[in-house]
Formats: sequence, C-alpha cells, structure tokens
Amino acid sequence: MTRRWEQNAEAGQRRMQPMRVVLTNIGTMGDVHPLIALALRLQQRGHEPLLAVPEVFRERVRPLGIPFHAVRPDIDPQDTELAAKIYEPRHGTEYGLRRFLFPALRQSYADLLEAVNQPQRADLLVTGELNYAAPLVAEHAGVPWASTVLAPISFFSVDDPPALPMQEWLSAAYGRLPGVGWVVNRLARQISRSWPEPILALRRELGLPPGRNPLFEGKHSPLLVLALFDRLLGERQRDWPAMTVQTGFCYHDADSGMATLPEPVEEFLDAGEPPVVFTLGSAAVMTAGDFFAVAAEACQRMGRRAVLLVGPDARNRPETQLPESICVAEYAPHSLLFPRAAVVVHQGGVGTVAQCLRAGRPMLIVPWSHDQPDNAFRMVRLGVARSLARKRLTVDRLAGELTTLLDSPRYAATASAAARQLQSDGCEAACEAMETLVEARRTALQGGLAG
Repeated sequence: MTRRWEQNAEAGQRRMQPMRVVLTNIGTMGDVHPLIALALRLQQRGHEPLLAVPEVFRERVRPLGIPFHAVRPDIDPQDTELAAKIYEPRHGTEYGLRRFLFPALRQSYADLLEAVNQPQRADLLVTGELNYAAPLVAEHAGVPWASTVLAPISFFSVDDPPALPMQEWLSAAYGRLPGVGWVVNRLARQISRSWPEPILALRRELGLPPGRNPLFEGKHSPLLVLALFDRLLGERQRDWPAMTVQTGFCYHDADSGMATLPEPVEEFLDAGEPPVVFTLGSAAVMTAGDFFAVAAEACQRMGRRAVLLVGPDARNRPETQLPESICVAEYAPHSLLFPRAAVVVHQGGVGTVAQCLRAGRPMLIVPWSHDQPDNAFRMVRLGVARSLARKRLTVDRLAGELTTLLDSPRYAATASAAARQLQSDGCEAACEAMETLVEARRTALQGGLAG
C-alpha cells in the first residue's frame, strides 16, 4: 500500500469516480478538527464526505457546507465536572472510556451504521480512535475502513515508547535503560486489561470474532492507517502497522473559514512587542483551575505582554484588574496568532503542538493528561520547548521557565528551523492514500464481477 501510494502521489492528483466517505470520531475539537480538514479537502477533490461526529459540532460544521450526521454520545461543553474527571492524570483515561464512551457504545454503533448506509452505502469509513464502535460497523457492514492516528502515543511503540500520564517518571529512563519500551507497553496492557469488555460483548452479539485488542492493535485498520502527524513529532517505527502512511499534520482553523483575528486581539498585537500567548486548547480549558491567574501574575511580574485565551467559562478570567499589557479573549485562530507570539504556553494537545511547530515559535508545555505528557516530552527532546508539570505551576516557576525561553536564542532558532522542516499539508497525502484504497477495491470488485 505504501509503495503504491508513493507512486501515485508522484504522478499527481488523479481523476476518479467520486467516492462517498464517512469520517467519524468522538471527542473535543482537537479530535474532530483533522477530520474537518480532510472532509474539506475531499470536497475540493470532487468527493462526497460526511462528518459523523457528536451533535455539539453541528453548528461548527454547517457553515463549511459539509454534510453532517450526529453520533452519540454528545458532549456538553459546560460539563466541567466531567472534564475534570477525564483529565485526571492517573485515572482520567479509564474514566473517559468506561464511564462516558463505552456506556453509549450501542448508540454510537446505531448512529454510525445509519450514517454509513444513508443515503447509500459508503465507499470508505475513516475512523478516529475514540469511536470504538467504528471498526465494528465497518466489519459487520462490510465497508472498507481507514483508521487515523493523531499522535505517536497511539501506536504504543516498543522502540519509541510513550510517556504515560500516570508514569511520567519512566520518560527519564528513555534512551538509558534497555527494555523500557517493553515495560511501558506491558504496563499499559496490564492496567487496561478489563476495560474493553463492553466492546467484546457487542462483537459477540453481532456474531463477530473477538478480534485484536480494541485499545491497541484492534483500533488500527488492516487496510490503511493514516498517521496524521509530522515526523518531527514522531518518526515511523518498525512496530507500527504495516499499512501505515505518515501524512503530516492536517490543520484546521483560520485556514478553513476563520480568516481573521478578533479585532481587540489584532489591535493589541499591533500595539507592541510580540506577547506570550497562553492557551489550553478546547478541552483542558474546561478544567483550567488557576492557570490563567498564574499566567497573568507571572507576566506582570516580568513586565511582559501577554494574550490569554481563556475560553467561554467566565471563571477562567483572572479576578484581579489587569493592566493594558495583558489581553484576554475567549479564542483566536492559532494559525494567525501563534506566528506573532514570542512564546506559546499550552497544554500539549497535538493540534496546538502542530500549530506551534508551523508558526516556528518556542513553547512552554504544561501537560494535563492523555497524550499531552508524551507530546511535551517529544517537543523538549526536539529542542523547541520546555515542560513544566501542572502540579508544579507557580508564579515563580512559570516566570523562571519563560525567562529561560525568552533569554536563550537557541529555542527560537530551533523552533524556526523546525518550521522549515515540516512535511507539506497532510490532507493531500491522506486523500491520495484514501483514493488508492477505494480505487483498488473498485478494481477488485469489477474483476470479480467480470470473472
């Protein structure tokens, strides 16, 4: 698959019969934005995408002209209690799976099956790993599927082991202790051994064999795995699935409809030196705690300008009166804001990391949970970032880390060099790979009918 895709890519964009593609995932904006980017590019190439994602995204998708189908469970952006439980470092992943996603597994299955079959059977199902019903739909309905991976942690490579939120101390041993990757892999499997039972139960009801571990190998398609991240975040490893195509990042924000910064942010940026930008993405911002208050105090103490992207929750706004040197906004397109920053302080979500790399700006990463500690570890290793544990976030420590980043030219130089090394837009490569898969299937079916 990989070699054939590379040959087709060199030949340029092919003309082919339009294909109907259903793209699905469950999660926050960081989980859905890459699928939106892919859907828009598929439309540009003459295909018929449909986004099957939670209802909360309908109004974000509607202006883009992409057909939409709601998939349960829906997400309440005001439910900060749920967000806090899901982002708890030690048990958050388990809680999110066993208390939020898996109880709605049959609903997810029914909703996605309807999306795949209406108004006609899809040519391809593209799955994000948080819709655990998706592989079952593909297998039971006989629809070819391609899985997507947004960050290296999802591969759980033995050769390039991830830094786990509950065992970050292991990351200090990487590169020094033989076998640490095997230890991390075995640890993760042991901890999660009972979690997939609801998936296995549904497989039995559908008459499907048990299959591979749904949390590890089973979430990857045997036909095509799209690694939607750049080599700077993680190089291909020998134990990745054989059918993996590493495309690079698929960006979505200002590039797809949000073409301007909010006027107050634009005016602030024009009025002085590049600021320090603080953001917690679309999920960690729901459980920000004192992050923005600490940020404001540290920047005032340092005499630095700052932009705080606090989200819609009024509790995230610092209670003290802020000077004109600090701008507060709910949100601003990262692709427009980050290139004008001195440093970006963020939670380490892969979408935010991607925008920082593209902007060529150094980062200070304060990881919350899930893939964020691993992404932070990789950016520190690359030399474009420093990392500060959330539990150690104080005004003094934050000011110290920012001073190091701002006063040491090597961080800015390395970040600028990294931006020049990024792969081209991953959407084109991903679309080429999907087209190759569907075209090969159509050819095989036509050959079977002819025979």
